[in-house]
Amino acid sequence: MQEEPFSPVDLVNMTKCASPQDAVEKLKAIYAGQLEQIRQRFEVYATGESMDDAVDNGVYPMLAVSVPRRQVRQTSMLSMGRIAGETLHAITVTRPDLFSDYLLEQLAYVEQRFDVSIFVGISDVPIPLTFALEQATARLTGNQKEGLQYFFHLPNLAATNDDIVDGRKILQRSGPLPLSLFTAERVDYSLHRIQHYTATDPEHFQPFILFTNYQRYVSEFIETGLEQVKAGNAEMLVEPGGRITYADGCPSCDEIAKMPQMPAYHLVRNNGQGVTLVNIGVGPSNAKNITDHLAVLRPHAWLMIGHCGALRRSQSLGDYVLAHAYLRDDNVLDHVLPPSIPLPNIAEVQLALTQSVLDETGLNRRELKKHLRTGTVVTTDDRNWELEFENIATRLNQARAIAIDMESATIAANGYRYRVPYGTLLCASDRPLHGEIKLPGMADAFYQERVGQHLKIGLRTVNYLAEEVKNGTLHSRKLRSFDEPLFR
Repeated sequence: MQEEPFSPVDLVNMTKCASPQDAVEKLKAIYAGQLEQIRQRFEVYATGESMDDAVDNGVYPMLAVSVPRRQVRQTSMLSMGRIAGETLHAITVTRPDLFSDYLLEQLAYVEQRFDVSIFVGISDVPIPLTFALEQATARLTGNQKEGLQYFFHLPNLAATNDDIVDGRKILQRSGPLPLSLFTAERVDYSLHRIQHYTATDPEHFQPFILFTNYQRYVSEFIETGLEQVKAGNAEMLVEPGGRITYADGCPSCDEIAKMPQMPAYHLVRNNGQGVTLVNIGVGPSNAKNITDHLAVLRPHAWLMIGHCGALRRSQSLGDYVLAHAYLRDDNVLDHVLPPSIPLPNIAEVQLALTQSVLDETGLNRRELKKHLRTGTVVTTDDRNWELEFENIATRLNQARAIAIDMESATIAANGYRYRVPYGTLLCASDRPLHGEIKLPGMADAFYQERVGQHLKIGLRTVNYLAEEVKNGTLHSRKLRSFDEPLFR
């Protein structure tokens, strides 16, 4: 006899919500109440008062969606999971204030597609003290810090994973199915890492993210951002350390004294379609690290806008490279996404990038063929790959590779894993196989000419993709697997 997907008792202690807005407000109230319990208990502990060792207070709220067997008509337009029968989908939730727009959007999509009931309640998953009151623990003595484990819940790394993302739950049919890709503790883990690596609060991150591997793009972004803010086309520019500049041109604080590992800059637009630029530096490890964490914010898209080495004699310095395929020689994601898994192009992103190059360069389509090369981009983990050229020449030839860098395939692969539309537009800054190696004098001339235009192409691409979001056509079904959570 087939096991029922869930029992009615699962919803006994949960409250049925009248609307997505009602659900989000209840989530906020529950979360705030649970945090207050933890705060009060911590204050007692910090004063040195004796206290019991019970650690069962302070848990994450739970959001659940019940889908009955009777449904509305199926549609192929939405990049959502398909439901074959009566099911219950649930997930723990953190920071409902930060994710309110996302939760409202996704619950509305689910309601449009299915005849659902929405429930909110408390889970049995504790909120770790580290995530609830991170700064407060700094004032504890050494002995008090060591004793925290006996009186409070600390992060459970065994349960903080990407099992849903990587499809390890696909055959599990006991209990509720996942409603979204990330559990609350996994989200909290990344929110704190984002703050650490970028020196900006996660609330400032915008739905479109540009990654670059050179500081000069940052300077251009700041200059362009300040111009847009002054002109009234953006609300504010946020820099690392919480430095905010509004239209009056007066920053809220001085520049940060020590830059973080991967500084982030945020152009906040009034229409909610702002842009974040992250300087990830050089290397696939950084690229994986930051995308692992930014994925929990559920951005609409992320794009790699950086430099590469051109591999073909027909290419010139300053030409653009639009990645249509990736040769993943970076290896950092092989354990979760084998290199044999293909990374599909996202048509909407490719078209937006191409049109943006046309717009910004003024080239016609015939001329474009000379200055925009499409094909395979190789991402390597070896910055001095030229020294091993004889060992990789055959592989580059077989791949029909046109460019090489150290980040693009990693970002694309994690976009594929995390269901975030991705794309890559690189600029050829050297031609190492043809005697044009990147040297200081040549590089300076190149940067002065191309960086500004390249960044403008990226920003224009975001404008096109924002229109796709409005039309509901950006989030591709190519990124959805057989058995997906209902939320994107």
